Amino acid sequence: MLRKIAFNLFAWSIVLMVAFPLFWMLVTSVKPQFELFRRPPTILPETWTFEHYWKLLSDTNFLGYFWNSVILSTTTTIVVVAIATVGAYSLVRFRYKGRESLAFLVLFTYLLPSVVLILPLYLMLVQLGLSNTITSLVIAYTTFALPYALWLLRSFMAGIPEDLESAALVDGASRLGAFWDIILPQLLPGIISTALFTFILSWNEYLYALVLVNSDDARPLTTGVMNMLISSFNIEWSLLMAASVMMSVPLIIVFAFLQSYLTRGFGAGGVKG
Repeated sequence: MLRKIAFNLFAWSIVLMVAFPLFWMLVTSVKPQFELFRRPPTILPETWTFEHYWKLLSDTNFLGYFWNSVILSTTTTIVVVAIATVGAYSLVRFRYKGRESLAFLVLFTYLLPSVVLILPLYLMLVQLGLSNTITSLVIAYTTFALPYALWLLRSFMAGIPEDLESAALVDGASRLGAFWDIILPQLLPGIISTALFTFILSWNEYLYALVLVNSDDARPLTTGVMNMLISSFNIEWSLLMAASVMMSVPLIIVFAFLQSYLTRGFGAGGVKG
């Protein structure tokens, strides 16, 4: 009994430690500016206000950055999932020389620090005339999201019995038809998990967006909010907290509905196919 109580207290302590910064971010976003630096600080605001949200939406380019992030993350997710699905099918179902070595080489590229690829990618994108565009970020994000997505879907693909596809081929289905009608429905949990992982990664990425995009029209939320609200002389804390809350809402909503797929995906990613 004492052990159970101690474990529950420990677990709730961890939860509170993780949740408190999120709670403080939310509370700060609805505090008037003059209450932010009051000593001692108050947990809850004495006066609740939503003026920071209104100012963020009406007086800044937040919605433009938000739309850029939606386009960027959605496009990257579609590209990565499409390529990873076909690639995983190739690595699992076809037999050719160097197949296993190729799979481990793909995973090895994911282990490389992101900063290693920035300069080559930047030079390549400049030569292609794609610098300072959302397309350049889609290409960049695909380079580091695709290896893990491919390995993740490979693990899911390896768990689908090959006999199901063989039976469909014997019954007269084409390879493409068997893939569409048999493999994809079985692979759907892995596809959703991979898509969620890729979307979150693209939504939160900062380093590539900072280096590859200098145009305000193509900035995503991560660098757009930083450039808009943080300067060498001043930080708009209230607006920054309001922006952080609004940036978190799409991820919270998506994660709330698909968290079981994400957990299942992380577990499958640790299994060698």
